[in-house]
Amino acid sequence: MTSPTQDKWDARYRDADVAQASACRVLTEFAHLLPEKGRALDLASGLGGNARLLAQYGLDTEAWDISPVAVDKINALAESQSLPLQARVRDVEQSPPEPESFNVIVVSRFLDRAHVPALIAALRPGGLLFYETFTREAVEATGPADPAFRLAPNELLKLFSPLRLVVYREEGVIGDTSRGWRNEAYLVGVKTC
Repeated sequence: MTSPTQDKWDARYRDADVAQASACRVLTEFAHLLPEKGRALDLASGLGGNARLLAQYGLDTEAWDISPVAVDKINALAESQSLPLQARVRDVEQSPPEPESFNVIVVSRFLDRAHVPALIAALRPGGLLFYETFTREAVEATGPADPAFRLAPNELLKLFSPLRLVVYREEGVIGDTSRGWRNEAYLVGVKTC
């Protein structure tokens, strides 16, 4: 039996080309911070653009998503490209990752504040979190309409304050909004203990 959420995402991914899925900005810009080896997770992966990049860097990668359609497409692509990548159907809101299970976790365009402590706990010591999602201060109508699924100003910093901050960017609506990077915030943090 499927849920309305699963049905929604299955419908979105059914005709999508998994080969066109790209990694989020924070991961592509700061991929040089990735470790040479370890376990990585692309949480709420969609079509797995982040997972593919992590696997291309040689990390043993898992992609978790609620959509079996997306998971099947990711696994087929990973097999065809011989990538160290396994996608799994997993409702991350019901089943967050286990403590100290990953060296790298990437989350893009997904926000579940209740599971932030579980994400932090899921990082191994020295583990990196790459997080990027939509903000309430936006100059375009992209992303979710419900403000509950968007970050308040500086909220990402507060949510992940137990991590040592490595990178942060959030431009909001300050200055010339036709320039810069708007509508989202991103963070890279490291677990120090």
